Amino acid sequence: MEIQERKLAGVYEITLSPIQDERGFFMRTFDAGIFREAGLERAWLQENHSRSERKGTIRGLHFQFPPFAETKLVRCIRGAVLDVFVDLRKDSPTFGKWDAVELSESNKKMVFIPRGFAHGFCTLTTESEVLYKVDNVYNRAHESGLLWSDPAIGIEWPADDPILSEKDQKNLTLQQFIQTHKAIAL
Repeated sequence: MEIQERKLAGVYEITLSPIQDERGFFMRTFDAGIFREAGLERAWLQENHSRSERKGTIRGLHFQFPPFAETKLVRCIRGAVLDVFVDLRKDSPTFGKWDAVELSESNKKMVFIPRGFAHGFCTLTTESEVLYKVDNVYNRAHESGLLWSDPAIGIEWPADDPILSEKDQKNLTLQQFIQTHKAIAL
């Protein structure tokens, strides 16, 4: 398992190391000791599984406010997605900035996203399945989202006319988020 910090502090790209033979492969997808050594120790409380059946589906950009803010450990187990995250942390030098990692069944990468980030992904294949662990419980009253197409954020999505949920079409712009909430204080 190789762990590398991304350009937004606290986000890590994790490359898994499968052991392959004629039968297929075996790989460790989580090791508490390795995560502890890297300073990424968390008590994972839930694991979620998302399946999308159409290329160009965007889910997100979702987040929860404290006390229900979540760290996420995300990987794609079928197909491929562009996983995107936006920094909303109070006093962060990269507030409002975004980054992305392609996660796929073939590249065997994961991304560790700390609390205080909005998160979403765009499917790059017809069928995509994403698993993600979270270190807090879901709370509808504390959830929100950023608008995927907000030019103030400027995410370079791989879909011009994506498939979106009704809820995700109505998410906040970054400016609306700032006016209403300023930032996420952790």
